[in-house]
Amino acid sequence: MPRSVAVLAYPGMSVFETGIVTEVFGLPRPELDVDWYALTVCAERPGPVPVVGGAALHTPYGLDVLAQAGTVIVPGVPDVTADPSAELVAALRRAHRAGARIMSICSGAFALAGAGLLDGRRATTHWRYADLLARRYPRVDVDPDVLYLDDGDVLTSAGSAAGLDLCVHVVRRDFGAAIANAVARRLVIPPHRDGGQAQFIETPVPADPGDERIARSMDWALAHLAEPLTVQRLARQAHMSSRTYLRQFARAAGTSPIRWLIEQRVRASLVLLESTGLPVAEVARSVGFDSPVTYRHHFGRAMRTSPSAYRRAFPRDAA
Repeated sequence: MPRSVAVLAYPGMSVFETGIVTEVFGLPRPELDVDWYALTVCAERPGPVPVVGGAALHTPYGLDVLAQAGTVIVPGVPDVTADPSAELVAALRRAHRAGARIMSICSGAFALAGAGLLDGRRATTHWRYADLLARRYPRVDVDPDVLYLDDGDVLTSAGSAAGLDLCVHVVRRDFGAAIANAVARRLVIPPHRDGGQAQFIETPVPADPGDERIARSMDWALAHLAEPLTVQRLARQAHMSSRTYLRQFARAAGTSPIRWLIEQRVRASLVLLESTGLPVAEVARSVGFDSPVTYRHHFGRAMRTSPSAYRRAFPRDAA
């Protein structure tokens, strides 16, 4: 398993871009009792790397160290209109030939594409760069409508938040649901967002994002997913009429209560598929679906695979 992780620092970057990777792969996690990753920050030129805000990030590690890592992450590029340097291209190709897992966040896809690692593959990047990536690298099948894409040895993601989703996805792939969920809780983020979920482009901020009654009803629903849940029952928990609840919920969550419930039930089922041997029908009942057929339908729409295929991709002894 590619436990050694190298992330590329580049001039003009935001430190948040390396911070995403550092938070997931770099912090020691003795409480998890697993053989955690070893992270190294590298640069094309060892030494000080100027970053946004007039500061500098200093690293003694260059592309030779990057090329030897088991997982290589490129969180962005200085200029999406320029070709990556020949040295970086050589290092990425050398790492890939050696069996490394190569990942990009946001505009980092341009470096992977420039190295030819995305030729003939589906890939994504931040929605604002998607057209440019497709024009500059026509051999890449650019999908602008997803959060991230996992193509096995090469993984790409959209903007910074999607990069965080991808990093947690990788933890899930390496260690399983329980460890990934523990990391997500520490980061205070959802434990799983499917890569096929659409990028949020200019989504308006809810008028009243702090409606505690809606939030409390959602928390209550998460604790009672296995029970029959209706809009009327959720509205009673929020002390609202059904009509008011529907309006307030849509404003706060950007979707309907029923669609939200389906998403949460599918998400809750992932842990059961990954960590237990329960039959699919029992998994469906455990998270509140009224039949295995309904569960498989919604699971397929959300995850673009079947529950059984998903379980095979995350065997219980993966860690």
